[in-house]
Amino acid sequence: MSEEFSPEISSRICSHMNKDHGDAIALYAEAYGGVTATVAQMDSIDAEGMNLTAQVNGEATPVRIQFDHVLANAEDAHHTLVAMLKQARVTK
Repeated sequence: MSEEFSPEISSRICSHMNKDHGDAIALYAEAYGGVTATVAQMDSIDAEGMNLTAQVNGEATPVRIQFDHVLANAEDAHHTLVAMLKQARVTK
């Protein structure tokens, strides 16, 4: 994990995403993780990817999604997650 991408940043991003963007997390799981989730949560995010737990047929399923580049910082994470969401919505 890069120095710019600390555990505190991961915690802050996950908290925000889980609180306000659960639908987006489920879409990430489907579009990039290959699972159809009724619900999903973001467990952690690092410079190379994010770890989700998706509910698939009533089972908690871990999903790791790699980013297309190494994130530099929280701002890069924000822009990357927004771009991924836009792309997932287009391909759905």
